[in-house]
Amino acid sequence: MVTAARPLPRATAHPRRALAVRHLGPNWYASVMGTAIVATAGATLPSQVPGLHTFRLAVWALSLALLLALLGARALHWHHHRDQARAHLLDPATAPFYGCLAMALLAVGGGALTVGQAWIGTEAAVVLDAVLFTAGTALGLAAAVAVPYLMAVRHRVEPGQATPVWLLPVVAPMVSAALGPLLVPHLPPGQPRETLLLACFAMFGLSLLATLTMLPVIFTRLLTGGPLPLALTPTLFLVLGPLGQSTTAVGTFADVAPGVVAAPYSEGFAVFAVLYGVPVMGFALLWSGLATAHVLRARRHGMGFAMTWWAFTFPVGTCVTGAEALARHTGLLVYDWLAVGLYGVLVAAWVTAAALTARGLLSGELLAAPRPAPLAPRPATVRTTSGAAR
Repeated sequence: MVTAARPLPRATAHPRRALAVRHLGPNWYASVMGTAIVATAGATLPSQVPGLHTFRLAVWALSLALLLALLGARALHWHHHRDQARAHLLDPATAPFYGCLAMALLAVGGGALTVGQAWIGTEAAVVLDAVLFTAGTALGLAAAVAVPYLMAVRHRVEPGQATPVWLLPVVAPMVSAALGPLLVPHLPPGQPRETLLLACFAMFGLSLLATLTMLPVIFTRLLTGGPLPLALTPTLFLVLGPLGQSTTAVGTFADVAPGVVAAPYSEGFAVFAVLYGVPVMGFALLWSGLATAHVLRARRHGMGFAMTWWAFTFPVGTCVTGAEALARHTGLLVYDWLAVGLYGVLVAAWVTAAALTARGLLSGELLAAPRPAPLAPRPATVRTTSGAAR
């Protein structure tokens, strides 16, 4: 007797390419950010070695291709796996990564003006940057409000769960603040230029103050709760993001302020770039030493590759651009050398993360369903004389 075939479960009735993206989370945008910063940070270096221009251009083109590919894959994810997408939003460990989408758009857009215009032309670069900056800024501001709101009213988090990942939504406006001034010279003189510059300064302030409220929670968790889980240890480098990006931002404010805002304020931006940037970069170096020590410890304890390794790229890249901003406004060669040294670390980290990500994609391991946590051993039962377990 032939029985009727049962309908496939809903999850398995999707096309194979749709199934492949079921577990593709917003954290994957970190690979776009980490790739784009390699190109843009290289454009700020004081000395240009042979082949660096071609390398930067190729890396920026790769970041643009990665962005388009991920946008398409995430669209498939939302279309076919809305249950999983909603689960990501309601997961306090995953929801903060929605800030990465905004930063990926902003990083690629900024690279269009600093690197890509040599390939696509100035006019196309300005249009591309304007579109990506507008979209990235809108999404970044939305994430900076929505994710903390969800964490307060929908997520159930404890102080011991605090990680540097919590910084991602509130750092996105700082990326807008640092990259927005690149568009100022392309706007009509007068009100449009001043409005954009001061809007970027406002985003600098909101992101900085939000970061300053988060950092004590993260630092306290680290000191009182012990080291982070091995897979999350690389996220300690995320703290460098707001530090390096804010230093970059104040430097770009000072670069474009003359002729855009009134004379007393334009000089004030130049003074602020140094008085703010020098101590913040000092703290960034302190934190990088602390984070490196934790990563070395985690490696000794068996830390393997995970997508969190992309935290070694974008935050370090912001410190490269921040060091170069200080070099421009102080004239000190030590910041030039610091930028060159950090750029070497950035490229090495990017090559490592990209190679291991490609290997994980080819093997299918990175797109597989998360492994279930091991079950705790069942406690022994105590039997009564009648044989019933208590």
